[in-house]
Amino acid sequence: MNLTAQQNQFLEEWIDFLKLPSISADPSYKNQVATTANWVKQALQKAGCLHTELIITQGHPIVYGELLVSKNLPTVLVYGHYDVQPPDPLDLWESPPFEPIIKKTNLHPDGAIFARGACDDKGQVFMHIKALEKMLESGPAPCNIKFMIEGEEEVGSIHLETFVKAHKEKLNCDVILISDTGMISNSQPSITTGLRGLSYMEVSVMGPNRDLHSGLYGGAVANPINVLCEMISKLKDENNRITIPDFYKDVEELSKQEREEMGKAPFSLENFKNAIGIADIKGEKGYSTEERRSIRPTLDVNGIWGGYIGEGAKTVIPSVAHAKISMRLVPHQDWHTISTLFTKHFTSLAPKGVKVSVHTHHGGYAYVTPIDHIGYQAAHKAYLETFKVAPIPHRGGGSIPIVPMFERELGVKSILMGFGLDSDAIHSPNEHFGLFNFFKGIETLPLFYTHYISLWKKERN
Repeated sequence: MNLTAQQNQFLEEWIDFLKLPSISADPSYKNQVATTANWVKQALQKAGCLHTELIITQGHPIVYGELLVSKNLPTVLVYGHYDVQPPDPLDLWESPPFEPIIKKTNLHPDGAIFARGACDDKGQVFMHIKALEKMLESGPAPCNIKFMIEGEEEVGSIHLETFVKAHKEKLNCDVILISDTGMISNSQPSITTGLRGLSYMEVSVMGPNRDLHSGLYGGAVANPINVLCEMISKLKDENNRITIPDFYKDVEELSKQEREEMGKAPFSLENFKNAIGIADIKGEKGYSTEERRSIRPTLDVNGIWGGYIGEGAKTVIPSVAHAKISMRLVPHQDWHTISTLFTKHFTSLAPKGVKVSVHTHHGGYAYVTPIDHIGYQAAHKAYLETFKVAPIPHRGGGSIPIVPMFERELGVKSILMGFGLDSDAIHSPNEHFGLFNFFKGIETLPLFYTHYISLWKKERN
């Protein structure tokens, strides 16, 4: 890719952004997170926001910016986050996570930046900032634009709802624009029209009052790790359906026609398996791989630990074992209800020789954007104009709990215009984001505003 002088400048600034270790989950990075927030504030000022501010919360700061052109025009609120996931395990990174490098790959022949946050979500946030800057080069903004960039998305946006409820007038808008999702491929864009909800749990199984010698006590007492594994294994049946009573009670079943429409999206099962290095797939009986990871609820163990895990051997029966378990939810499933059902069922699986505790970390609701919404239609036109291919509406498998919260508190829909790929390794070692995707985003996003204001005016005539 032959970059212009301006593109090279954007690239250098993006690299500077990625060097900042804004790890919200680790308290030792509090100062670096604050530094990153201030960096975003200055970037919004440079791009053309006439008012910017850092808003202090009980956690990490929220960066707010606005460019208001007329009370008679609609307002688009851009949401994103500047915090990133911890980079662990560090030994699996091919280059340091906060020392960005550009490398060419099969999927990114023009090059991709490798760094923590390259795609999720610093790269896509910076796309929006630079899209504003590019748009203003050719004239005034076609509508009012606001930015709300938070620093706690990777820890559940724990203070964002309080902020939104307290600042509804400040955040008043007609539609919310978010790039924290992806698309099918660089040749086939897609727009995420649905997100799954989430219920995130932590469980502990407690046995003896101390770690025990496995020779003296083995076979005579319940081993918490063994028990925990047995309990987890009972959470699904032979068809990989979740066994929690009433779990599926409110699950939305899509019609045959809707499933057929979803099936038109290009998908190669062999490429899917090869990309993640597996020999075969596994999931709920009766559904395709794409359906399993978008329109069906799931239950997965995200971490499990207990006993001795150091170098060498230590023959102990641990006193306690732990696991973190997440459930992805679909429309109409209430995450509070699911958390309660999980707690009741998991506790019931415990034998008498152990005690069990269950803690709900956080959760969120599923979300759907109708394709007849003018925001979706504007996004569709924008992708079509730059990619020369009509985007496909696509249900995403991930969760962004704040999206349904925005609709509940602000009364507006969110449009999810992602430019990343599933292969970008977000939350994993060697996260990256293609230069093609980054610059295509900067090219496409200004067109969203142009088409949105046109449709908005048409709707009112």
